[in-house]
Amino acid sequence: MGRDVAAARISGEDRRRYREKVRRCLDVLARMLGESQFEFERPHIGMEIELNLIDGCGDPQMRNADVLKAIADPAWATELGQFNLEINIPPRTLGGTGTGELENEVLGHLEHADARAHEVGAGLVMIGILPTLRRSDIGEESMSANDRYKMLNDQIFAARGEEMRIDIDGPEPLRMHADCILPEAACTSVQFHLQVSPEQFGAYWNAAQAIAGPQVALAANSPFLFGHRLWDETRITLFEQATDTRPEELKAQGVRPRVWFGERWITSVFDLFEENTRYFPALLPLCDEEDPLDVLERGGIPQLGELMLHNGTVYRWNRPVYAVVDGRPHLRVENRVLPAGPTVADVIANGAFYYGLVRMLAEEERPVWTRMSFGTAEENLHRAARRGLDARLYWPGMGEVHASDLVLRRLLPLAYEGLDRWGVDPARRDRLLGIIEQRCLTRRTGARWQVETVRALEERNGAARPEALRAMVRDYVEAMRSNEPVHTWPVAA
Repeated sequence: MGRDVAAARISGEDRRRYREKVRRCLDVLARMLGESQFEFERPHIGMEIELNLIDGCGDPQMRNADVLKAIADPAWATELGQFNLEINIPPRTLGGTGTGELENEVLGHLEHADARAHEVGAGLVMIGILPTLRRSDIGEESMSANDRYKMLNDQIFAARGEEMRIDIDGPEPLRMHADCILPEAACTSVQFHLQVSPEQFGAYWNAAQAIAGPQVALAANSPFLFGHRLWDETRITLFEQATDTRPEELKAQGVRPRVWFGERWITSVFDLFEENTRYFPALLPLCDEEDPLDVLERGGIPQLGELMLHNGTVYRWNRPVYAVVDGRPHLRVENRVLPAGPTVADVIANGAFYYGLVRMLAEEERPVWTRMSFGTAEENLHRAARRGLDARLYWPGMGEVHASDLVLRRLLPLAYEGLDRWGVDPARRDRLLGIIEQRCLTRRTGARWQVETVRALEERNGAARPEALRAMVRDYVEAMRSNEPVHTWPVAA
């Protein structure tokens, strides 16, 4: 999805050719699905983690190009802001020893990268929104040196025709305007990938949508933005607003946003790609040389480059992914709702909860999406983003309950059974899901720890908000490096 592009001028002819090519790709995908072109054996999982760069004080450090050069590892890449990096963890089968070593592998990657970053005066932090980020840090001059980001910025603002308005309520409401898409760079997330068969894709995507709210309630880690205390997971509403191509008039007309929960349960992956093509104009209308129909008819597997580039500019919270790996096509659900951090242990625990739960819900005889409206699932997501584990969420058979009660009473037992079905080692299962259980019992998420720590620094020590945020970030980084789960972190005295 982070494919590089060369700088180019976009003409009307470019847009027409691209639209035709996207539709041609869609037709070829439909044929591949109908002809059962997809081979599927044991499911694979993958993970991407976005991180922030900070200096010794805890403020953002705009040196991702220097840090990448020091790391010298192709698994690492730039993100939108110069204070962002991303790592792609290699895929592996779900269950067995590969999954068991995931935590240590990620720790090793991050420790190596952090050591290299320190050589150029920076440090890494996994957090949903860097609390010390200032409005002065999000000008166009802070954008990474990649033509793709510049083109994306120009196309979004050309579509809008006006500045970006950010309006977020909460304990300390924030209202501001921005003249570039850099506020999006404040949002750093973890993305979990799950390979599924075409026949199962609809069920797994629906299940992932249904649990988006509980996932966010459990993992909230973004309570501060530009010095304001906002939602427990402010990243959700910030991302929705910071990539919105619609001026107010188009919003009033009901034009769909590019950061999109969706509007209905699906039966096939084709539904999602077709909606993307039907509802959203191109932001990066760049054509490949490949003729997908010609490739298919000659017995090859097409890359469907235009369809995938377009798909990468429609920011669904659960995104469909088509890819060709070792000459074989496959499909993945990309789960995008969770923030980064606080620790690798917390991230892997969040993944265990997701993978176990989504399997059980996808295989239920009477699926949850036949008993809950799609709009309710979306409302659950935004309630959870606002209030974390204190949010009241709806679940069939329970009505509205606190998120922590929903997880403990209904969802966590399902996650245990789902990991058993995946073949995850019981000792690893118990450790990871035990982290989720303790987070619910202590009601201590990353967001709650941040808020409590800043409050303590302000009230007990008399620190002003900027210094309290810097001190909190420094404490956060120290705790993050310990890899002790966030529910065990003490609040600063």
